[in-house]
Amino acid sequence: MTMTSAQGAQTGATPESPAAQGFAMPAEFAPHDACWMLWPQRPDTWRYGAKPAQQAFVEVATAIAESETVFVGVNDEQYENARVQLPDHVRVVELSSNDAWMRDVGPTFLTHPDGRLAMVDWEFNAWGGLQGGLYFPWDKDRRIRTKIAEMLGIERFVAPVVLEGGAIHVDGEGTLLTTEECLLNANRNPDLSRAEMERLLCDTLGVEKVIWLPRGCHLDETDGHVDNLACFVAPGEVALTWTDDEADPQHAISREALAVLENATDARGRTLTVHRLPQPGPLHIGEDEASGIDRLSHSHPRRPGDRMAGSYVNFYIGNSVVVMPLLDPARDDEARDLLQALFPTRRVIGVPAREILLGGGNIHCITQQQPRP
Repeated sequence: MTMTSAQGAQTGATPESPAAQGFAMPAEFAPHDACWMLWPQRPDTWRYGAKPAQQAFVEVATAIAESETVFVGVNDEQYENARVQLPDHVRVVELSSNDAWMRDVGPTFLTHPDGRLAMVDWEFNAWGGLQGGLYFPWDKDRRIRTKIAEMLGIERFVAPVVLEGGAIHVDGEGTLLTTEECLLNANRNPDLSRAEMERLLCDTLGVEKVIWLPRGCHLDETDGHVDNLACFVAPGEVALTWTDDEADPQHAISREALAVLENATDARGRTLTVHRLPQPGPLHIGEDEASGIDRLSHSHPRRPGDRMAGSYVNFYIGNSVVVMPLLDPARDDEARDLLQALFPTRRVIGVPAREILLGGGNIHCITQQQPRP
C-alpha cells in the first residue's frame, strides 16, 4: 500500500510516510486555529428542504465561533441563504458537497514540530459504497479535501484507504481509538488485515498504539464510528456512552467497550480512566419527522419508528467551549454536568441537536477541527 503527497501523486513518487517525516495528528482538545463545517441542503437526508437542520447548524457554528474561527462550506445555490443565516464573523466559503458531514469528508489535519500544517486525504465511499453506503454519488465530497488543501496552501498526503474522520479518535500522545466494526468492515477495505490497517494508521497519523473496540453504537448507520461511542477527553481519560438497561442492545455494546478500555494501556503505558455518559432516550423517528424527507432509491431510508443512534459523546471540543447535543430533556442536564466536570476550563454549551440526529449523526460528525501548528 503506497502513500503519496499531493506533489508526488502526479509523478508516482513515494515519499516517506507522514509519521516518518515528523507529522502527527493532535488530539481534539489541543489548541485549534479553526473549525470547518458544511451547509446542509440534501432533501433525502434533511427534512423539509433542510430548513430545520440549517437552523441547528447555525446554532452549532455560532457556539463554536465563540472559541475559534469557523468556516462553513456551501454549494453555490445556497450561498446567499447561508450567508444571511450565519453570523457575520462565521466565514462562508463556496465549497460544493454531496452532504454536510465534514468530519468524514473533510481532511484529517496533521501538525509538525517545526510549525507546518498538513492533511491526510483518505478515500471516501459514502460509508460503504454500493454495499450499504448511504447515498450516491459522492463525487463532490471526494474533492473537498483537495480544495481545502489548496485554500490553506498545505501539503496533502493521499492515503489509498477508505476511512472517515469519525472512525478515529486520538489522544495526541500516541494512542488511537477505533472500532473493528467500522475499520475492518468488508465494505471499506476488504483486502486489508487488522495488522495492515494498524500499520497504516501508525504511519499516517503518527500514533504508536491502536485500541480496538468491538462495535460502535447500536444501529449507527456509519457501521460503528467510534466518535459516537467513545472519545478521549484528556490523555489517559475516555468518555463512553452508557446505559444501565440490560434489555437495551446498547448495554452489551457499551459493556464490551468498557471491558476493553479498562484492560488496555495507552502508548505511554497508562491505564485508562473511563467516564460513563448516559445514553439519551432511546430515541426514535417520529411520523412527522419521516414524512418531510424525500424518498430516493439511492439514499438511506428513514422510517417512522426507526431508532436513532443518539449519543452525548458526539460533542465538539473547542478552544474555550465544548458544544454538546441536547437530545433528551430527561438526560440533558446530567450529561451537561458530567461534561462540565470533565472540561472545567471550558464552557459547555448545549445546542438542540435532534434535527442533526435525524440526518444520521451529530455535532462531532458535522465539524472538523483545524489544529494550531
